[in-house]
Amino acid sequence: MKLKKVLAVGLVATMTASLAGCGSSAGKNSSSSADSGKASTESGSSKGGLNYKDVEVGKSFTNVKTTIKLFNHRTDLQQKDYNGKTWDQYIADFNKLYPNIKVDVETDTNYAADALTRLQGGDWGDIMMIPAVDKSDLSTYFLPYGDLDTMKQQINYSTAWEYKKVVYGVPSTATAQGIVYNKKVFAAAGITTLPKTPDEFIKDLQAIKDKTDATPLYTNYAAGWTMGAWDAYVGSVSTGDNTYMNQKLVHTANPFKDYGDETHANAVYKVLYDAVNKKLTEDDYSTTDWEGSKTLMNQGKIGCMVLGSWAFPQMQAAGSNADDIGYMAFPITVNGKQYTSAGADYSYGINKSSSKENQEASMVFVKWMTEKSGFSYNEDGLPVAKDIKDTKLDFKDVTILEDEPALTGEEDLLNKMNSTSELNINNGGNDKLQAIVEHAANGDESFSDIMNDWNKKWSDAQSTNSVKVEY
Repeated sequence: MKLKKVLAVGLVATMTASLAGCGSSAGKNSSSSADSGKASTESGSSKGGLNYKDVEVGKSFTNVKTTIKLFNHRTDLQQKDYNGKTWDQYIADFNKLYPNIKVDVETDTNYAADALTRLQGGDWGDIMMIPAVDKSDLSTYFLPYGDLDTMKQQINYSTAWEYKKVVYGVPSTATAQGIVYNKKVFAAAGITTLPKTPDEFIKDLQAIKDKTDATPLYTNYAAGWTMGAWDAYVGSVSTGDNTYMNQKLVHTANPFKDYGDETHANAVYKVLYDAVNKKLTEDDYSTTDWEGSKTLMNQGKIGCMVLGSWAFPQMQAAGSNADDIGYMAFPITVNGKQYTSAGADYSYGINKSSSKENQEASMVFVKWMTEKSGFSYNEDGLPVAKDIKDTKLDFKDVTILEDEPALTGEEDLLNKMNSTSELNINNGGNDKLQAIVEHAANGDESFSDIMNDWNKKWSDAQSTNSVKVEY
C-alpha cells in the first residue's frame, strides 16, 4: 500500500490554532474483529447492509449506547474563545437526539501528515477526516457509504473519495477557490470594481501600496501549506474546464506555458511572481505568521490573501471587523467569463475495523453533521446535503464548477505524475510555490525560466509513466 503525499490546499487549510487533544483511545472503540466492518466494494455497502441512504437521523440507531472518537484537523473548534460554533456545541446538539452516543474529539495541528501515520497504525478512532491516500487504498481503511449512483442522490461532491463507483467519504463542507480580502482597504485604495484579470489585480495591489498602509498581498510563505493553495486555481478557475485538473492536465504538453491570454496555470503563478517581484507583498517573506495574519486581515493591515473560501469565516472571527471581510473570485477571465472551482473540503471516513455499534453511531453522527448541524453554512461553505441550498457565499456573475473525477483506470495517474515530476500539483506542492517567492524576491531567476523548468519536469514524467500526450 502506498500512502501519498498530503494535500495542502483548502483541505489542509483550516488547521488554525494550537493543539487541543482529547478523547479516549481508539482501541476501546475499535476492539471487535475487522470482519464486522469489512466492505463489499461490489455492492457499496458494509456487511450487515449499513448504508448512508438508509439512515434516518432521529430514528435510526436510537438504542445504540457507545463512545466514538472523531479525529480531525479543526483545532480552532476546540478553543473555548472561538467566535464560531465549537465541537462541544455541535456534540451537545447531537446529544439532544442521541444522548447515549458520546463523541470524543481529538484535533491535531499537523493533521495532514500525522493522519497518514495514524491511519497506518490503526489508532485513530472511528471517524477521521480522510487524508491524501491513493483511492485504491480506500477500502483497506474505510467503510463504504454506498454506491456512487445512490450517493449522488444524497450528497454533493460525492466523487471526492469514490473508487470503482463506491463512495468512502462524505465531505464535511465544500469550499470555493477565490481570494479573501478586506473591503475597507480596497475602498481606501479607490478600488470600486473587483479585478477580473491578472493585470487588473496587479494594478489594484499597486494602488493599495500607494494609497494605504496595508500590505497589498500577504503570501504566508513561512507557513508552507498556505502556499500550496495557489495550485487550486490551475483547473476550472483558469481554464473554465472542469475536466482539466483530473483528466486533461496529465495528458497536456507543456501545461505551464504562456497561453498568451492570461489564462491557465502560467497566469496563476505569474500573479504570485509579479506581486513579489514588484514588492507588493510583505517586506520579509520569511517572517510571515499564519495565525497573526488573520488578525491583521481583520484589522485592515492586509489587503488580500489567496486562499480557499474556508479562510473567509476565520478572518471574520479574528477580530471585531467581520463586516470588512469579503471573498472574491480569482482574477482570471476565460472567454469573457469568470469561474470558481468548488469541491469537497476534508471528508468524513468511518473506520472499517470499528465495532458494529460504533460504525452505526459513526454513520448517524456523520449524517447528522451533514443534514442537521448547519456546519457547512456556519463555516461559510457550500452545502453538502442535496436538499440544502443555503450558503453565505455570493459570487456575482461567476460560474461555479465542480471538477470531474479522473477517467476510469487513471484514478492514480495524477499522483504518479506528481511524484515523478516532484511538482505535486494540488497535492502539497508547497516547495515549488515558495521557490517562486524566493526567486521573485531575489531576482535571480525569471518567471519564464521557472515555467520552462516545470514543463521539462512534467514532460519527463509523462515519458517515465508512458502517458499519452493528447492536448
